[in-house]
Amino acid sequence: MASRAGPRAAGTDGSDFQHRERVASHYQMSVALKSEIRKLNIVHLLIWVLMAAQVTVSQLNLVSHKVVAAPYQWEYPYLLSIIPTVFSFLALPRNNISYLVISMISAGLFCVAPLIYGGMEMFPVAQQLYRHGKSYRFIFGFSAVSVMYLVIVIAVQVHGWQIYYSKKLLDQWFTTTQEKKKK
Repeated sequence: MASRAGPRAAGTDGSDFQHRERVASHYQMSVALKSEIRKLNIVHLLIWVLMAAQVTVSQLNLVSHKVVAAPYQWEYPYLLSIIPTVFSFLALPRNNISYLVISMISAGLFCVAPLIYGGMEMFPVAQQLYRHGKSYRFIFGFSAVSVMYLVIVIAVQVHGWQIYYSKKLLDQWFTTTQEKKKK
């Protein structure tokens, strides 16, 4: 064996690495998927904090409604979208399949469903803005419907990728579990 300070061991040219142990591919995939899910959870957390701040500021009348518009109805149930993220964060460290399944199911219920409802709720206002160029709700000078549609587009992508990566991770965990049962 080579030491840090000394020469390489006699009789080796560095090509004897083929026999060494490697990390199994399903473990590598699990680590990569967990990393992606954590990143998406953090982005979702950021979206959630901004949405909660808007609802809180509006409900407590901390600023004028001309600065921050009153929340749309879909924003209140969307605040429950923190639940799937919490379960996802709890599932990842110990490979807890039950928490990951709860996270995936509740993501559809508390994340995607309010976003779909929000798109339908705001459609007439967006149509009025597009046809007549008139907007009556604003968030820091921008049309509230435009800002919220941008939030919806980003959130749908984040939640879609969260569910996709969670499903792939679940498949990896099931594969590992099935291999252990065969032995």
